[in-house]
Order: sequence, then C-alpha cells, then structure tokens
Amino acid sequence: MIEYLPELDKRGIHYYFQVTLNDYEREGFEPNVPALQHRIEVFKKLSDKIGKEKIIWRFDPLVLTDQLTPRHLLAKIYHIGNQLKGYTDKLVFSFIDVKAYRKVQSNLIKETPYFTRENVETAEPVGDRKMELVKGLTKIRDYWAEMGWNLTLATCSEEINLDLYGIEHNRCIDGDLMERIFSEDWELVYYLHTGKLPETSTDMFYSKHMIPPKGKNLKDRGQRKVCGCMISKDIGMYNTCLHFCVYCYANASKNCVLRNVSRHSDSSESIID
Repeated sequence: MIEYLPELDKRGIHYYFQVTLNDYEREGFEPNVPALQHRIEVFKKLSDKIGKEKIIWRFDPLVLTDQLTPRHLLAKIYHIGNQLKGYTDKLVFSFIDVKAYRKVQSNLIKETPYFTRENVETAEPVGDRKMELVKGLTKIRDYWAEMGWNLTLATCSEEINLDLYGIEHNRCIDGDLMERIFSEDWELVYYLHTGKLPETSTDMFYSKHMIPPKGKNLKDRGQRKVCGCMISKDIGMYNTCLHFCVYCYANASKNCVLRNVSRHSDSSESIID
C-alpha cells in the first residue's frame, strides 16, 4: 500500500493502518507471511511516512501451546515492542477463539503438530493463563512508560473487563480516533457527531465554526455485541488469503482458498468481492 499513499492523499482519502505484527515463526502459525524482521522494518517505514498516531500495532491473536507458555509469548511481545518504541501509540491484542469457530479448530489440528481433537481447546488462554498474559502485558507497558514510551493497551472484541489494569476495549473502526487525526475534515467530524452529512440549506449547524454535540450512536449493529466499531463496510472476501495463518477464521481451508484464487488472474493478497 505504501506506494499508493500519495494517490490517496491527492484524492483527499483519509486512512490509518492496523498492522498485525506477531511472532509465530518458530511455531509456523503464519506460514506465508514475510520474515519477522522484514515486517518490523516495514512497520517502522510506514510509521515514519504517515505518523505514529496513524499506525496501530496488533499482536493478535494470543495463542498457546505446551511449549509456547504465557511467559514465552510475553517475551515475544516484549522483543517486538522494544523495536517499535516511538513508532506507534497503541497495542491491540485478543485471545484466540477456538471454541467459537470449528474451522479454527480444524486448521489448528490439520496444519500444526501441536494439537489434536483432545487438546485443541488449550490453544485458547483461559483462567490463570489468561490473567498471566494480562498482568504480564501491563508490566511490560508500565516498564516502557518508565522508558518514555506511553503505549495504550486495548483488547479486540473481548468480553472481559480489564479496566482495573488500564486496558481499554478497542474499536478497529474508531470514530474518536478519526475525529482526532482527521480533525481538519469538518464534514467528517460533523458526520461522526450526527450520523449524517450537513445540508447547507436546512442545517442550522452548517457553519464550519459550529459542530453540534455528539448525539448519534454509530455503533455497527451488524457486528458482535462486544465489538465497538462504528458502522463501516468490509471490502475483503473470505477464503482468499494465501497467508494461511492457522488461527484465521476467515479461511475455511487451504483447498477452498486455492479454488477461489484460481478463478482470478491477479496476484494480490486478497480478492475484493
């Protein structure tokens, strides 16, 4: 996308990025993504270009195995974060949903040596193992704060309330963030407050010096209850990503993806429906 950003700027199209930057290289959970260090360097390059407030780091989802304990997973996050200091303001994480998605269970069993039908649900952090991750992340965040990096932690579509630990509920499509980083776009800010675009002839608040108070709940009602995203449109298509990440609920199987990809002649990473 980086080479196309000048064109988006020219057209006045706003953007911010959420970049999933995990370290599951040893585990082989993301078989077709580039090498970790390359992904880190691309993240930093993008941040330098657009500003750290417009790029959000996601270590998502958190997956456990017998060998990959909460302590080892926290070490991976710490290692990446030490290289991203000053390049982002936010880290978003979630816990893998194994019980909720049969296709995730199937892919974990078929595509990794760690899981069988009997133990596949142990990939999902629960109970003490979940809280070990939560407490470890807050300790890492607090240490980074002492080093001068004030990083916000947030969960994505998790029911658990972690206010006690200063961990927010994230909104991937975040109206508050857009209002802050695109504040010069008066019509956008007006929409975020009202749910409509201004009409010059009828709207008493049309003056660009006057923004009405927020009065419209723009939550996307088509998403899960715990999802905080505002209304939006997905343009991707399920069962098309060739990264073949084993935890992904958007791919039913490799064969399904390969069949879909074979119907298209381009080499893009996803197919727009």
